[in-house]
Amino acid sequence: MLGRTDSGRRLLVVLVVFVVGASALVARLGYWQLAQHDQLVASARRQIYSQDTVPSRRGQIYDRSGTVVLAASVMRDRLIVSAERMSAADRSRMVDFLTAQLALDPVAAATIQARLETGKPYLVLAKDLAPEQSQAIEAAARDAGIDGISFESDSIRSYPQAGGGPNSTLAANLIGFVNRDGQGQYGVEQYYQDVLAGEPKVVEADRDASGKPLAETERTINPGVPGVDIRLTIDAGLQLALEQEVMAAHIADSAKSVSAVVMDPWTGEIYAEATYPSYDANNYAAVAGADSSRFLDPVVSQVYEPGSVFKMLTVLAALEQGTTTMQTVYKDTGRMKLDNGKTLISDSDNKAMGDLKLEDGIAYSRNIIAAKVAFGLAPTRAEASTILHDVWVRLGFGQPTGIDVSGEVRGLVNDPATTPWREIDLANGSFGQGVAVTQIQLTAAYAALVNGGQLVRPHVVAGVGPKTVEFPKSAPVLDPKLSPQLAALMEHVLQNPWYAEKARIPGYWYGGKTGTAQVWDAVNNRWLSNTYNFSSIGFIGRQAGRPDLIIAVRIGETRPLRNPLGQLILPINATELFRRVATDAVTTPGLLPALDPSGSTAALGDQ
Repeated sequence: MLGRTDSGRRLLVVLVVFVVGASALVARLGYWQLAQHDQLVASARRQIYSQDTVPSRRGQIYDRSGTVVLAASVMRDRLIVSAERMSAADRSRMVDFLTAQLALDPVAAATIQARLETGKPYLVLAKDLAPEQSQAIEAAARDAGIDGISFESDSIRSYPQAGGGPNSTLAANLIGFVNRDGQGQYGVEQYYQDVLAGEPKVVEADRDASGKPLAETERTINPGVPGVDIRLTIDAGLQLALEQEVMAAHIADSAKSVSAVVMDPWTGEIYAEATYPSYDANNYAAVAGADSSRFLDPVVSQVYEPGSVFKMLTVLAALEQGTTTMQTVYKDTGRMKLDNGKTLISDSDNKAMGDLKLEDGIAYSRNIIAAKVAFGLAPTRAEASTILHDVWVRLGFGQPTGIDVSGEVRGLVNDPATTPWREIDLANGSFGQGVAVTQIQLTAAYAALVNGGQLVRPHVVAGVGPKTVEFPKSAPVLDPKLSPQLAALMEHVLQNPWYAEKARIPGYWYGGKTGTAQVWDAVNNRWLSNTYNFSSIGFIGRQAGRPDLIIAVRIGETRPLRNPLGQLILPINATELFRRVATDAVTTPGLLPALDPSGSTAALGDQ
């Protein structure tokens, strides 16, 4: 006889198991209903609703006149074809139709044929169509009985002004571009991204069974804020002329790059700023694939050793200390041993010119004389080093100028308080070697030398919307009464026989300083053979005593010839490029303020 299979203990175990399981289910349900309530609601909402952001109209960018459009957002269409239900005959008709409408070559037509044969329901067969072109294609398709074509609209950034060189747009390096995500890249587009882009519109709508938003249910959550237009300080006409000048010098001198800046020394407004090679901002994707370094603006983003243009700062330091005058005589020995004979400096031609007054030593750009001026700044090398470094810092070197474009770098000046300078360091610094600066820093510093000592902030935006942008001036960085002496020295430099013919601008008051520096090869830790950066920086004015413009040009990494006198020769040298740019600038209609009818002008030291 079989025993009984039921048991009170067994029933109790089964009951406990059911109770525990039920409790777990209740706890889990409570967890989802309470702890995960918000997440479940959001998940359900995502299945029912769609929320999207719609970019606002991006602000346009104009030149200083407010009439020349340099950057604008325009509507462009994509041509969409559904090939899902197309027969072979339909595909053939579609290819013939699009070949005629889009003026396709045989290769492009074959590509479209191949894509249609995939049978996909969504094919983008053409992009960047103007709305009127899309309308014409749509009407032609309707007349021809062609089905399956539709269009999608999108806003793209357009740069309508051609640049001064081939395959370039005007002021490309200065303005930058906008990528497909609506983000400004480089230049003004990136620096003023928030102003130009505004705030996007946020919309919500129900979804249909396929997940697509239903237009009739669309609701605006946030109306957004349109982008604001920007007016630059750039003169479009001068900008074009400047781009043509730097391109010509680039070709003639076989330089790696050539760049130039034209600035108002009193306000810091940049009237033109150009670099060659440049690029086409409308085709930035192709440029990125080929050479993305073209996006960088060397004027603000690249440092180099300035060479002899720094001699003006050494003279300034000595004038402030009262250790020299323009008539002080120095002996140019051509070469000088330093640091107990361990180091050596020399003039560019390794020749001695004998006794020279300071103004002539600077005009002939003698390294030995600049070094002697620097050593004479104070009784000790440490004190002299501190004095010269202080002048550099006051004039903005080693720190950003604050120019309103993206990508500005600080440069590098070694502080003798951190690492004491040797004799060779002080000597090299006196003629612009062993320091790394940007072209925009040099432009701002030279403006301060001749405008009465004000270190202005360079800027390229004149107005945001209807408002004029005000950029504060710094406190004076040098005694205003030194500006006339420094300007007179620069005038004397360009009257030197070495420069006079190339620099001559009849009817104007002008002056400047040139600089030549070897190029360091950081990869191989050596100087590049016979490769130099050439600079020329100075002023021009219509009335003696008042400079209207500061102009800085740089011919980068080129290989000159050398004549029997030891001078380096280029087809277009930096002094000639300075003259050509200055002439373009002062003859640009409406750029400069009207002359005082009396012909009088305040002295620089009285500004």
